[in-house]
Amino acid sequence: MQNEPIEVTLKVTDIFEKLGVAYLIGGSLASTLYGMVRTTQDSDIVAEMRLEHLQPFVAALQDEFYIDDEMIAEAIRRHSCFNIIHRETMFKVDVFIPQPRPFLQSQLARAQRQTFLFEKDISARFASPEDTILSKLEWYRLGGEISERQWRDILGVLKIRAGELDMNYLRQWASELKISDLLERAVHEAQ
Repeated sequence: MQNEPIEVTLKVTDIFEKLGVAYLIGGSLASTLYGMVRTTQDSDIVAEMRLEHLQPFVAALQDEFYIDDEMIAEAIRRHSCFNIIHRETMFKVDVFIPQPRPFLQSQLARAQRQTFLFEKDISARFASPEDTILSKLEWYRLGGEISERQWRDILGVLKIRAGELDMNYLRQWASELKISDLLERAVHEAQ
């Protein structure tokens, strides 16, 4: 596979779309789309999976992915995460089953469809540039504010998308998420 991260990820999001599962691609794939390119070992998908999605999801992907239905069921029950691994490429897809919260609903509502041309056009929903920044700032804070990779991703989106970002939206949610200090620091460093 030439574009392994995106091609493998789109196999998973295609199943979410067929099952009617609300999702978005975030993490490094989203920050690369909107900011600076970097290699990644996995992709991150936020998905509102429920137990009724489990068996059709597993059935659709089990031939191409290493997949553990018990791990997925536990992640759904606990609102945590699970991963599946593409057999051919060994590329890992992390799926996060989030707790319901207002920020999640905002992210899902603002997700942007991006289209890629492989043998045919394939599209998927990505977190918006603003939500990519906010999510990465949250992860940066939760990780003890030490991940240089997360910080570079944040600065990359801020630099590349300067002038296009909805700063009011960023500041409103940064305040709600208690990461305003990090956002202001990043905005200052990106200038």
